[in-house]
Amino acid sequence: MKYNFDEIVSRWGTESVKWDMCERGVLPMWVADMDFKAAPAIREALQKRLDHGIFGYELVPDDYFTVQDEWFSSRHGWSGLTRETVLPTTGVIAAYSAAIKAMTVPGDKVIVFTPCYNAFFPAIRNNKCVQLDCPLHYENGLWSIDWADFEAKASEARVLLFCNPHNPVGRVWTRSELERVGEICLRNNVFVVSDEIHCELTFPGHDYTPWATLPSEMVEASVTCYSPTKPFNIAGIQIANIYAADAEVFKKMDRAINDNECCDVNVFGVTALKAAYGASGEWLDELRAYLYENARTVYCFLEDELPQVVASPLEGTYLMWLDFSRLFQVKEGLSEALGEFLEHDCGLKLSVGTIYGPVGEGFMRLNIACPRSVLLEGLQRLVAGIRFLLKPHGCCHHGDGEGGHCCHHGEGEEHECCHGHGEGHGEGCCHGEGHGDGEHCCHHGDGEEHECCHHGDGEEHECGHHGSGSREMQAPEN
Repeated sequence: MKYNFDEIVSRWGTESVKWDMCERGVLPMWVADMDFKAAPAIREALQKRLDHGIFGYELVPDDYFTVQDEWFSSRHGWSGLTRETVLPTTGVIAAYSAAIKAMTVPGDKVIVFTPCYNAFFPAIRNNKCVQLDCPLHYENGLWSIDWADFEAKASEARVLLFCNPHNPVGRVWTRSELERVGEICLRNNVFVVSDEIHCELTFPGHDYTPWATLPSEMVEASVTCYSPTKPFNIAGIQIANIYAADAEVFKKMDRAINDNECCDVNVFGVTALKAAYGASGEWLDELRAYLYENARTVYCFLEDELPQVVASPLEGTYLMWLDFSRLFQVKEGLSEALGEFLEHDCGLKLSVGTIYGPVGEGFMRLNIACPRSVLLEGLQRLVAGIRFLLKPHGCCHHGDGEGGHCCHHGEGEEHECCHGHGEGHGEGCCHGEGHGDGEHCCHHGDGEEHECCHHGDGEEHECGHHGSGSREMQAPEN
């Protein structure tokens, strides 16, 4: 590869949401940004703009639109992105929030296919609309639309807030699926707001179909919200667009983003977008290949080490949806308890499935957009932690913040339980700095060091403590 995605760049102390919201030593594999440097062309363009030294109010130039039209036309068969159809805005969340505002009145119902991106929920609520869940059908690890349920709920809804590719289940909807969704929406006068921020992140055999390339009557009853921030890892720069083919819809959207005061974009956003779509295609293609191999790494690792955990097929995005229902009895609170255990006891932070809706109970979301060595370290911590939970004895903790004697193994004697403070300093079940360095860390009071969260040698090692006596995870009932 021309670009080095194996390079580890420390993000500690950079005010990173992903990293600095965790304690030192915890591997953050949750929020959806990547641990890779942005493409060189983007960094060079930003540096050139920075060197100018003046950052006043700036017009959006014509080439902002032409570079997008050339990109989407050549890669996805979507043309017609012009100043008359594209509205720049500050972000995709702002975009679809404005779209709901423009196309609804308070009390209208908005359909979402759950589990879905958790920011959908406040966007509906803040516009005083009613959320109408249409749970996706799940069978044998595969996700699909429940067409009968969708048809029934479309009859009472005003808007469908759609996600393509879908976060968190990783589906890239086919053209036939999209057209069927469009037909149901047209029959029921449901307006489609399509969030396509992950559109560039698809994998072999799963091509992205823009909603804007469907039959014209479907396109005119829709808007598409998209951005280069997710695929090019520039989310902090905050730039996005709304595509509206219909002139009246365009006017409503223009009014909504002005009402919501998200119509002005920053100078670095404009510069970064042009460099992304205009000069970073090769970088993106290599990134997709690297992410595809990361996904394969997860499948192989779980198959070898923890086959009971089912990873839904990843067709798009870099977010893997993991099903733990074969290991634990699914009941309210399972995902949250599992997330707390993995973060505080095994040094691994994943996204809890239920933040994407109640149907996410028993699931966790894993972000694989990181160097492969970091991914492997995260997988090792995951497997070791789950194996620890599945042992016939648990590890109690009295909530006093101390890692004293606490594990009763049924023979009337107390045993030491490894207990870490999340600081990576080797007390209890400690964790390193998250770079796959495989430190010795568990001290059991016998004067010897033990491995914690096995390090890829195929053997189990000691890992974890429960950190509080309140977590409950049960094996499936027979």
